[in-house]
Amino acid sequence: MFFASDNWAGAHPAINERLSKESTRFAAAYGTSELDQAIEQRFNEVFEREVAVFFVATGTAANSLSLASVAKTGGVVFCHSEAHVIEDECGAPDFFSGMRMVPVEGPNGKMLTANLVERIARYPQDAVHHGRAAAVTMTQATEAGTIYTLDEIEEIARIAKTNGLPLHMDGARFANALMALGATPAEMTWKRGVDVLSFGGTKNGCWCAEAIVFFDPGLAKDFAFLRKRTAQLFSKSRFIAAQFEAYLKDDLWLGLAGHANTMADRLRAGFGSLNSARLAWPTGANEVFAILPKASARAAEEKGAKFYDWLEPRDMPETVGTDEMLIRMVTSFATTEEDVDQFLSICRG
Repeated sequence: MFFASDNWAGAHPAINERLSKESTRFAAAYGTSELDQAIEQRFNEVFEREVAVFFVATGTAANSLSLASVAKTGGVVFCHSEAHVIEDECGAPDFFSGMRMVPVEGPNGKMLTANLVERIARYPQDAVHHGRAAAVTMTQATEAGTIYTLDEIEEIARIAKTNGLPLHMDGARFANALMALGATPAEMTWKRGVDVLSFGGTKNGCWCAEAIVFFDPGLAKDFAFLRKRTAQLFSKSRFIAAQFEAYLKDDLWLGLAGHANTMADRLRAGFGSLNSARLAWPTGANEVFAILPKASARAAEEKGAKFYDWLEPRDMPETVGTDEMLIRMVTSFATTEEDVDQFLSICRG
């Protein structure tokens, strides 16, 4: 019963097989192999337009370098107050971009557009003492497990463009959000005004595969130098390309995300039928937040369940009792119905 994180899951067999096959041959290094170039073309097909693609090792690198690519001296970046870039990346986006992350509040992990407008207005381009607006970044799916609708993405993009700011999307769980919305990759990104995407594969069945996607290749004209200077240019980058080849083939990535979401739906439905535990708030992808008695949580842990107790968000819709706890559960491509049902059975007591 592994629900701590989709990072805990291993790699999908098809991706392992493709890596094994790649390990037996020679190929040009530093992203110049035929496989690297073929996968770059594959990204064009996935997003229905010419894009510039750069492979990196981690989601933190993808987010940090995406923002560094649009950096302004003295710039600030607007993000949700509990976004990964401001809460969980040890200041890496600030370090690599030279900019500060500025929080924008909103319920359930999503920035309120009114708050975004107000916050941007505090940082005009001549604000030499406290910095100037430089970019907006949004997380899809959010840290609260919720999903920005296509209209919400478009509205945030409109606000960004009105202020001359590029919009970055942190897509660590991009495929899960895509399946939850039933949208295409193009519809959830550039067709709604997203400029740069952190495209995550590691949480969804890859071993180590993240990519930065620029929807206007002109924005990436100097990015190769930035990636090299920040030690993210792999000599054997074809091993990332190989993962993406298997990941994208026959829409494996969408099937894996769909399964993870279905397992989360099973958890959500199960918690809805319990008297002793309840959902903390509605979620839409593969993260589930629940409130349950501490005794039930301890019993689950004693029987091998793995999950994280979670800090109450600033806008927590209800109070957690003194004998209760808030937990986060994340499903993955490797989660089974038996895992879910066993955990729910423990919670029933």
